[in-house]
Amino acid sequence: MKRIPRPGALLLAASLACAGFAANLAAAQLDAGKSSVTAVARQIGVPMEGKFKRFAAAVDFDPARLASSSAKVEIDVASFEIGDAATTKEVKGKDWFDAARFPKAVFESTGIKPAAAGKFDVAGKLTIKGKTVDVVVPATYRQEGANQVFEGVLPIKRSVFNIGEGEWKDTSVVADEVQIKFRLVTAAKS
Repeated sequence: MKRIPRPGALLLAASLACAGFAANLAAAQLDAGKSSVTAVARQIGVPMEGKFKRFAAAVDFDPARLASSSAKVEIDVASFEIGDAATTKEVKGKDWFDAARFPKAVFESTGIKPAAAGKFDVAGKLTIKGKTVDVVVPATYRQEGANQVFEGVLPIKRSVFNIGEGEWKDTSVVADEVQIKFRLVTAAKS
């Protein structure tokens, strides 16, 4: 009997989309120690969460000049961890992320629009496992001293990216929807 991968692992790569807000302007850089990208999915109704340990972002963000703001995020899919070694290994395999063939998930913005106070909608292209899809990432933004903080949750469907192939296509065991959660902090360069 095959072990059931924990669902959070499945779409963490999608967290790229969220991570798209990660870095800020040319004068700032991602503070990896204060930033995180996780994915939460449900396995037999139970929420499971995993995280990516390595991701990079290049963002030029200024709330006063959204038309020229942009973001690009790359996530190292092989850095995903779900808390159990066997499940982590399974999720990196061919039926799930296929990290050997598709080592990175990528989000690249195409436009940023204001939403409610302190919130923005970041449109862009999310590529996971070789499939590119248009997404809109809802994000909050706030200034904390010299840092900018971006947070949000992006719901995606794992089936859209062929995450969970073969016997794992059945969404009754591992739900199709995955919540990508992110907290990205940029720090000014000295």
